[in-house]
Amino acid sequence: MNIALRHLRYFLALAQHGSFTRAADAIHVTQPALSMQIRALEEIVGARLVERTPAGVVLTPQGRALQGHALRVLAAMTDLEQALRQPGQGGRLMLGMIPTVAPYLLPEALPVLRGRQIGQDLHLREAQTDQLLEELAGGRLDAIVVATPPPDASVEAVALFTDSFLLAGSTERIAALDAGAIQPRSLDPGQLLLLDEGHCLGDQALEVCGLGRRSSRLDLGAASLATLCRLAAQDMGLTFLPQIARRQELAAAPGLAAIPFPKPQPARQVMLMRRATTSGDGWFDELAQVLSAAAAPLLADDPA
Repeated sequence: MNIALRHLRYFLALAQHGSFTRAADAIHVTQPALSMQIRALEEIVGARLVERTPAGVVLTPQGRALQGHALRVLAAMTDLEQALRQPGQGGRLMLGMIPTVAPYLLPEALPVLRGRQIGQDLHLREAQTDQLLEELAGGRLDAIVVATPPPDASVEAVALFTDSFLLAGSTERIAALDAGAIQPRSLDPGQLLLLDEGHCLGDQALEVCGLGRRSSRLDLGAASLATLCRLAAQDMGLTFLPQIARRQELAAAPGLAAIPFPKPQPARQVMLMRRATTSGDGWFDELAQVLSAAAAPLLADDPA
């Protein structure tokens, strides 16, 4: 049995409209061409599928049975076609983002993405950098937002924004500091609150302070920036707060204050990456533009 998708589409059009003339018009073919395809389909299945009556075309019992199968087949083909489209062009877009960016950037970006084609079937994954890079390489993600340089030539990257680091702590502790003179390398490692190993923000904070993971410091094993900020607000130490997170974390942690370092300020470069073998075809640049624009008001917040 060699039933083509064309046969099923013509047959379903006839079943829907109940008339060869209306069905032919709906699928933009001539009536003789439609009649020929229906006869060919009946020969393939070995049974009459439609009957002409004074009221129009009706389905035979075999035709009704075929109609149910045909609807399922064409629905499955539609799903397959959508799944095989490029990300952001009607296909599913799998986007990964690090935890120190996602909670702050996504609330700004999602309302815009929902109005764009790239956001109509968007699936989000939040994970640490190494996990995101692994899933990108393995094809489980189409694009990722991270704050590290691309690992090699297999990854294409575009810079989204520069995110300055602020120094955060309790209002009393921050007020006691000389804001114009404090430098990352002058901080007491024993009072520095950092994220668990594996979070790039913690590693970047150590780097700008000239410290290593084995340095003597207050290590509370925090797994989220929000936890660090609440601990710092309780005067348990100081932490690095990305500018993009300032507005949300200061509102969520009463008693928390944040100040900028003197210039040149320590910062991280947040980037959007995709596999070099994946065609951008416009969706990648559009996604980068939306994410960059969404970050702008967060980065414009007055850090003083």
